[in-house]
Amino acid sequence: MKPFLQRDGWRQLCFGWLNLVLTAPSVYLWLGLPLVLRQHGWSGVELGIFQLAALPAALKFLLAAPVERGRKTSAVPSRYRWWAIALCLLFAGALLLIGRQPLLGSRGELFALAFSAALLATWADVPVNALAIRLLPETQRLRAGGIRSAALALGAIVGGGLMLLAHTQWGWRAPFWIMALGLLLAVATLLSLSLGQESSAVAPHTHVDKPPAMDWRGYFAQPGGARWSVLLLLCFPVIGAAWFYLKPLMLDHGFAAQQVAAIVGIGGGVVAALSGMLTPWCSRRLGPGNALPAVTALCLLALGALLLAVQLQAAAGWLVGAAMLVALAMGSMAAVAFGLMMYFARPLRSAADYGIQASLFAIGRIAVPLLGGIALDRFGYRGMLCGLWLAMLLVLLLTLNSRRVIGAAMQGSAAAAG
Repeated sequence: MKPFLQRDGWRQLCFGWLNLVLTAPSVYLWLGLPLVLRQHGWSGVELGIFQLAALPAALKFLLAAPVERGRKTSAVPSRYRWWAIALCLLFAGALLLIGRQPLLGSRGELFALAFSAALLATWADVPVNALAIRLLPETQRLRAGGIRSAALALGAIVGGGLMLLAHTQWGWRAPFWIMALGLLLAVATLLSLSLGQESSAVAPHTHVDKPPAMDWRGYFAQPGGARWSVLLLLCFPVIGAAWFYLKPLMLDHGFAAQQVAAIVGIGGGVVAALSGMLTPWCSRRLGPGNALPAVTALCLLALGALLLAVQLQAAAGWLVGAAMLVALAMGSMAAVAFGLMMYFARPLRSAADYGIQASLFAIGRIAVPLLGGIALDRFGYRGMLCGLWLAMLLVLLLTLNSRRVIGAAMQGSAAAAG
């Protein structure tokens, strides 16, 4: 029997915790803290400018380069771990600096520290998930995607809900101290991981001719790489845009702010987390290549239900049901997308390939809601949701056309592991 710290289950829990504690501070900074700042007189323009501090999320492909640099492949997992530890410690330090005193009147200082925190959170995400790709076997990757999806949903609940309650109860410092403590526990988690057994996909590779730095051409040239990159720009961001605008939609349809927070912020987060956990089980039964079209069809159904509820001005219960269906679809899509990202990260360039994919994911997540907002201003909720439904229909057609390519890539990765 394997020692407990080498078991895949323990590794999955560790990486789930790491993703949660990296997510919660970001959610608090970009979704929770602006509510506090608004209450203290920040204008809409100032809040909009403050959101620009999150721009490092689109630069993971650049941040991955120094993490990946090195010639000895046998030392790669250890290098990833020490990079993750150093960046988590620096991230915790940035949070403590923000929380040392209220910065409500120090706009420039708060922006600079928030930008630093966003940079460190984005950077730390690269070695953490690259380490997961190196250590988890091929058969565990969809499950890892589900756990990561659940961790992000729970991180949204913590950062967007519980930390606001901590601020209300104990003041400015409390959320930042709590989140910094979570990162220190993450460092202890990283130290507990055994690096003695890597994913078998790495086993055939004992050396490389050159340091595994950025390799754009090689990433896109791998079987299914270019097709998957297009899907990554669209598949999650479309359903994510509907989720982004769900709170204002419900407010404009007569729900109280407290109801929206409970239904979407907590209830929807729990549904998304459970969906993310259950999706890998379903995906394994659907077979390689079929999981993505299946969850895309679920997203299309959820968007259609929400559009129908708005179009028919349905009763509150129907709108809540449609919102939960959107949460279910979003959690499932995130689980499959994160799992496939691990399959399309080549073993010897885990950090670099993950950084490229994460940047594409972030670009789509920023661009699609922006386009959705333009549609909302011009055509209202019905027009916006109709546009998102049509976009998801196109994504579904693309996934159906791509399922053999993606399935073959997944099977090829598993064959290399075997």
